[in-house]
Amino acid sequence: MNDSTEIVGYLATVFLVISFLPRNVRYIRIINFFACLVFVVYGVLLGLKWPIIISNGLIALIQLYHLFFNKKNEPQHKL
Repeated sequence: MNDSTEIVGYLATVFLVISFLPRNVRYIRIINFFACLVFVVYGVLLGLKWPIIISNGLIALIQLYHLFFNKKNEPQHKL
């Protein structure tokens, strides 16, 4: 494994950890979505490590679903 691949793995880990810091669920989902995408890239760079690619790809799709299609379960914010 070369240094740039390892950097991608660390970057994905940082995004994953940061995704749990916000209190707003929408921000958590957005940051976690990007973490998953970076983990998919990492799985590809490692030589098509399918468990990493499939699990993070599915989680990314779930995050997109909740961000764009599952609005009924989100609390309504009053301005």
